Amino acid sequence: RICVITLAEAHPLLQTGRTITSINYQISANCSRLQNKVSGKSKRGAQFLTELAPLCRISSSDGEEYTIYSCIRGRLIEVNENILSNPALLQEKPSTEGYIAVVLPKFEESKSITQGLLTQKEYEEVLLKRLNSSS
Repeated sequence: RICVITLAEAHPLLQTGRTITSINYQISANCSRLQNKVSGKSKRGAQFLTELAPLCRISSSDGEEYTIYSCIRGRLIEVNENILSNPALLQEKPSTEGYIAVVLPKFEESKSITQGLLTQKEYEEVLLKRLNSSS
């Protein structure tokens, strides 16, 4: 029931010609996702995230900055510190070593979260509609 947060295949950062220059887990002056310290079976000390909680900010070579949001409520179990020293992992292996974070939703909410997810086919249909409406 853990959720691994990654960039979607259709995210602008994964389109050709983009280079990721930096990743910043410092959300505000008082909040850094890198300071998240989790311990024990009940995951004490984990930062609690809402759907709209920013996880990190990613800058690309064209000057654009993207804020990546949690999209689910739950406890932040870990952030991927490997992408700080090797940002290319986000583009080369976005669904494995290039993940952004791991979030543990509340047990009661985990079922409703997974029921609300799209299948790969549904996701592709949404992308197709989005592409057709913008052109």
